[in-house]
Amino acid sequence: MKIAFIGTGVMGNSIVRHLLQAGHKVTIHTRTRIKAENLIKEGAAWADTSGQAVKEAETVFTMVGYPEDVEEVYFSDLGILRHAKEGAALIDLTTSQPLLAQRIAEEAKNRGMHAMDAPVSGGDIGARNGTLSIMIGGEKSEFDRLYPVFELFGGNIVYQGPAGAGQHTKMCNQITIASTMIGVCESLVYARKAGLDPETVLRSISTGAAGSWSLSNLVPRMIEEDFQPGFYIKHFIKDMKIAADEAERLGLKLPGLRLSLSMYEELAEKGYSENGTQALIRHYD
Repeated sequence: MKIAFIGTGVMGNSIVRHLLQAGHKVTIHTRTRIKAENLIKEGAAWADTSGQAVKEAETVFTMVGYPEDVEEVYFSDLGILRHAKEGAALIDLTTSQPLLAQRIAEEAKNRGMHAMDAPVSGGDIGARNGTLSIMIGGEKSEFDRLYPVFELFGGNIVYQGPAGAGQHTKMCNQITIASTMIGVCESLVYARKAGLDPETVLRSISTGAAGSWSLSNLVPRMIEEDFQPGFYIKHFIKDMKIAADEAERLGLKLPGLRLSLSMYEELAEKGYSENGTQALIRHYD
């Protein structure tokens, strides 16, 4: 299959590698070419613009930073909707706004294309191992047709409903993580203060009722003071703000989400926005 992939950051880079290894012809575009040089060496073709990248593509993936980036990539004069061919499938892996996903899907349909919102969870580890959780909104027939492609980098692939449903599901995911991260940090702080060995504590509690992805994958990084980003704090703040805005639109009060957001915003103000989400432990320092 001819595939275009726009945005080869921490997670996108690994996803493209899975597509290449499966034999697909992949053309890539990202803002900073040097960050994609490894993929070019592995066989990916380079395009100078997103519009140029998608011209011959049957399937287009996007994975950029913020909703405004999604809007630019899809709706600008050099963007996807103006240059992708009729019949192309447009799949946004970015965590973005549900209403924007619906708008893209509507415009794609008007142009004879098929759009899906397919945000992912699992961080750099999940992308590298091909075990991401993928939450998909859009046309069910397109989901069924492209399921084998999603399987190349996903381990839990679930159709959620019409356009926007994938993004709403990702908000549920981020709301869960927001409070969980507070819990795992406070558990680690408590263990240290009580004079326990954190790694020994982790062996006991990670397989019990307290077990979670964050506990198993991020607390070891906290213990080692490894704050390299599997998922950037700046992007998690973006996600939580989208979730908070959607919750307000739905008439919901979510105090756990608001507390986590305020703690991460405080960290960002102290210069931690480029670190991974596990740097929340610094809040307790």
